[in-house]
Amino acid sequence: MQEELKFNYGKTFLLGFGFFAVMVAWSVYNSFVPLFLANRFQLNPAAIGFFMTLDNIAALLLQPVIGSVSDRTRTKIGRRLPFMLVGAPIAAIAFVFAPIVAVPLLNIPVEARLPLFVACTMTFMLSMAIWRTPVVALMPDVTPSKYRSQANGVINFMGGIGSIIAFLIGGKLYDIQPQFPFWLASALIVVGVLLVFAFIREPKIYERNPNLEKPNLWKSLVQIFRDKQHDAIRIFLAIFFWFVAMNAIETFITLYANRSLGMSEGRSVTLMTLNSLAFVIMALPAGLIGGKIGRKRTISIGIVVMILVMTSIFFIPAGTLTQELFSLPVLGAVPVVGLMLVIAGLGWALININSLPVVVDLTDVTQIGTFTGLYYLFSTMAAIVGPNVNGWIVKLTGDNYASIFLIGPIFMLAALISILGMKSGEAKPGPVI
Repeated sequence: MQEELKFNYGKTFLLGFGFFAVMVAWSVYNSFVPLFLANRFQLNPAAIGFFMTLDNIAALLLQPVIGSVSDRTRTKIGRRLPFMLVGAPIAAIAFVFAPIVAVPLLNIPVEARLPLFVACTMTFMLSMAIWRTPVVALMPDVTPSKYRSQANGVINFMGGIGSIIAFLIGGKLYDIQPQFPFWLASALIVVGVLLVFAFIREPKIYERNPNLEKPNLWKSLVQIFRDKQHDAIRIFLAIFFWFVAMNAIETFITLYANRSLGMSEGRSVTLMTLNSLAFVIMALPAGLIGGKIGRKRTISIGIVVMILVMTSIFFIPAGTLTQELFSLPVLGAVPVVGLMLVIAGLGWALININSLPVVVDLTDVTQIGTFTGLYYLFSTMAAIVGPNVNGWIVKLTGDNYASIFLIGPIFMLAALISILGMKSGEAKPGPVI
């Protein structure tokens, strides 16, 4: 007897603990590893910058392949959970030892500690690449098409909570003992994955037709272009363009606030905290809006908001941008530029929450992992290309960090043009399993 696939907010929140664990881990990594590299190992900024792109390079090489492999995996517990149960514990163990090696608790010279630290962080990167795509692909596996924007809102809400915990609690723990944020992340990785394993059951859709052709990432990508699947091409190009723009902001916003606006380093970091909080607040409504008025329209609205905000920041004088408007608990005074970044965070949620559901609804259930892998392929390429392209632009404009807010809208406009040409990608009728 066929059973209709249901949507359950409670189980979706439980599923969100998987992405919660992912975001806790990466937030701690991106926040504190540069401090170790600079202060414990005295690496120069160029070396640190290269080191911090290694995770994106690993993701570019592995995550799409892992997504495709997970589509073809057949086990008693499903096709996604095995990757989580293998990759997450290894990542947690690597995160336990990385700060022990970095902080001179052990009486060994720095020359010996640095290779050990690199070994720990590389193990962490590779193990994270094993399970990130499967944990994201699990959402469309267990969610009806028409509810995937809402579900992705829940998933990203949980991921945002993970980032906030990493930033706020992790920062306080770091002042007590540098190892503590990593150990907190390790514990939360294990807890998050165990909750997913305990409460989420994968639908065995593949068992209904065991003779289906096994999907392959690169063949699928070539097939998309060969068959002139215009909607798939357009959404993947749009993903690349808007992530190039966003990576420019994430990479250079602190330097922009510090060098162009004259803010302190600590206050510069607060700006992106405001952006992240706005994203978390908008995560659930963005999914609901996408389900109500359509995903493409919602994404287009978000892109327009981003273009207007970024262009405005470029043209508004620095003195106006730094004027304080009001104060918030913990975060302190909010300047004009902070409020504008809050608006940008709301717009980014409209884009980001609805993009993955568009991607997975351009294919069938046999290739959800493959298309999820392609999503990360294009976003990861943007994460590698974006900082380098915008870094050169900043350099060629005489270290004018404000130029990121002039170049960003150009990439956003390219993404908007790609989205507007799409004809599909909206929710499909509920499947039967």
